[in-house]
Amino acid sequence: MAEADMAHVLVFPIPAQGHLNSFLHFSTGLLRAGLHVTFLHTDHNLRRLGAAAREAAAASPRLRFLSVPDDDPRAVDGLPRLMQALSTTGAAAYRDLLASLRRGGAAADDGFPPVTCVVADGVMPFAWDIAEELGVPAIAYRTVSACSVLAYLSVPRLVQRGELPFPEGGGDLDVPVRGVPGMESFLRRRDLPIQCRSLTDTYQDPLLKAVVAATVDSRRARALMLNTTASLEGPSLAHLAEEMRDVFAVGPLHAMSPAPAVATSLWRHDDGCMAWLDGQPERSVVYISLGSLTVISHEQFTEFLHGLVAAGYPFLWVLRPDMLGASQDAALQDALAAVGEGRALVVPWAPQREVLRHHAVGCFLTHSGWNSTIEGVVEGVPMVCWPFFADQQINSRFVGAVWGNGLDMKDVCERDMVEGTVREAMESDEVRKSARALAEQVERDIADGGSSAMEFKRLVGFIRELSSTTSAADKDLLQN
Repeated sequence: MAEADMAHVLVFPIPAQGHLNSFLHFSTGLLRAGLHVTFLHTDHNLRRLGAAAREAAAASPRLRFLSVPDDDPRAVDGLPRLMQALSTTGAAAYRDLLASLRRGGAAADDGFPPVTCVVADGVMPFAWDIAEELGVPAIAYRTVSACSVLAYLSVPRLVQRGELPFPEGGGDLDVPVRGVPGMESFLRRRDLPIQCRSLTDTYQDPLLKAVVAATVDSRRARALMLNTTASLEGPSLAHLAEEMRDVFAVGPLHAMSPAPAVATSLWRHDDGCMAWLDGQPERSVVYISLGSLTVISHEQFTEFLHGLVAAGYPFLWVLRPDMLGASQDAALQDALAAVGEGRALVVPWAPQREVLRHHAVGCFLTHSGWNSTIEGVVEGVPMVCWPFFADQQINSRFVGAVWGNGLDMKDVCERDMVEGTVREAMESDEVRKSARALAEQVERDIADGGSSAMEFKRLVGFIRELSSTTSAADKDLLQN
């Protein structure tokens, strides 16, 4: 086997849908470059994927799926507990597995060389610490925007400057924030991760504390990888480059190296929505999806529904089975009855990339998760942003105030706001022109010779260089 072919990357995301998507697209890119990939799921998710994971692995002889134990809280309020479980029970199993894979274990006849590099989720510092202890170089991969990583990295500075915590009661959320480099002219309190609003002098939100600590710790990784482009986030990338050992901007990965849809989704798509879209006029449909974790109250659902009906456009709405709780069935009937037969479709999950590129879709009402944001950017679809938590607030601000390819609803969930922003996104030539220009720029970024394509080649070269060093160290150990 040639030396370059000995590169074998173990990738390890946290077990949330958005992170899994992004890591699978990344893995597809590595496979296309000729590397071996071991994709490390948790037991729960690997069982949930079932035959889909087996089919994806069977399609590529250089891809396999393994798993480690985890806890099973998948709601937003369970994320700190999930991360804690991964860093304890999961970390112990990960250490044992990686030590075996470092020696070429798992299955002696599967044709996989020993693991030579780890690319671990950037919110799991234990994963790269353990890898380095075992002699495997590790890269941190943050699946969120560069601007949000910079915001998390800036939280200690904001505390020192007195910009955090906010005044008791939250104060005016439109007050400018000056302590995040490069964003002094447009960032507001409301654009910081929403957990910042709960901080006091005596209370630290556990999820925010964990993510900030992990972001600071990522300085120890060999490099920081981000699913973005220099044209979208050049200033944020430049500031991060001053803090990290190396930074790679290698996205949008879903457009560069799309993974098979069967392998990426923990939810079953309702493919019937594509036939429904086929029957709608061009750019006439509002597509609504608030992601895999957002939950809304029945009151919020009602406000969304009344605003959408008042806007007057047909809509395709993704409502997960766990999104509204006990009132879900009645809410669905309300939605379909309110808008009239044939002018609305509500589904539990949808093939989002295919939906966004459909000619009938005129705008995207989104929670502003990073995957959804860049999927909307790539397809040139105007966006209406109602961010929920984590990085979504700052992504929404960039859409509305920096890129101009959509509108920011702030934290408002009222029917008049929904109606007004949807109408503007559907009808504004200026917003549509900005969305189209952004898509064309990103298309140049991912084309041969573009910034993201060149960065991905540089990253693969970097991984191969790290892998050759690992292989050389193994040979020295054997000889001694």
